[in-house]
Amino acid sequence: MRRSRASLLIATLAGAFALAGCGEKKTEIGEGGSVITGSAGPNGAQNAARELVRCDTPVATLALAENSTGYVMAPGYQLPASPVPLVRLMAQQSGCFRVVDRAAGLRSTIQEQELREAGVLRPNSTVAKGKGYEAQYTLTPSLTFSERDAGRGLAGAVAMIPILRDFAGLIGLAEQIKLKEAQTALLLTDNETTEQVAAATGSARTTDLGVGGLVFGRLGGTAGAGWSNTNEGKVIAAAFLDAHNLLVAQVRSLQAKALPPPVPTASGARSKG
Repeated sequence: MRRSRASLLIATLAGAFALAGCGEKKTEIGEGGSVITGSAGPNGAQNAARELVRCDTPVATLALAENSTGYVMAPGYQLPASPVPLVRLMAQQSGCFRVVDRAAGLRSTIQEQELREAGVLRPNSTVAKGKGYEAQYTLTPSLTFSERDAGRGLAGAVAMIPILRDFAGLIGLAEQIKLKEAQTALLLTDNETTEQVAAATGSARTTDLGVGGLVFGRLGGTAGAGWSNTNEGKVIAAAFLDAHNLLVAQVRSLQAKALPPPVPTASGARSKG
């Protein structure tokens, strides 16, 4: 039994060396990325994460807000400044909410309205006041991130196994292994009453072998540029997916609010004709 475990560890580390040493470079579209992937829109969720929990029908319109206290991340990780785009994609893919924009999209809408009033746009422009949808709920993400280096402990364990300590470089390789952890939270507020109606925390852990960018995560594309470029970004994305799934269990029990008309689609126009 001891020899079989040792053989398994040797095979895993050998595979890591083989992948790290491959000199061939190529681009594979649609490969890689974080656990949050795919798209959302009139055709529903496309290529969404298998682990994503969904709702049968939306319960309200939703806006996402930046956390006023910021996001706690150690320096040097080169991650995007905000996880909001990542969470927005999940919220739309799940079908639990109709997502309204309160960021760059809203500013562009106001600018277009001002251009129309200034006479710059066509007289029959469809951009007009009074057509915007209200946000019935607001979702605020929160993030804490920590990294723990387990290399020394693993290297010591390897050194204690006679059949492994004789392999040159194996202990040094083990020292590169790190555990990365992330904890997140999602807070849901009713904009009519200001009551926090639901909250959920999520977590994830990955093992980073450090020699080929290999990641083995608890939860297993790409939304929000940068979250798939590093193992730190991937584990944070997985933690937000975990928090989202736990929040959906609460959202399903909320009474649906009166929703605005659905977004027109080409198929809907054909069916009316």
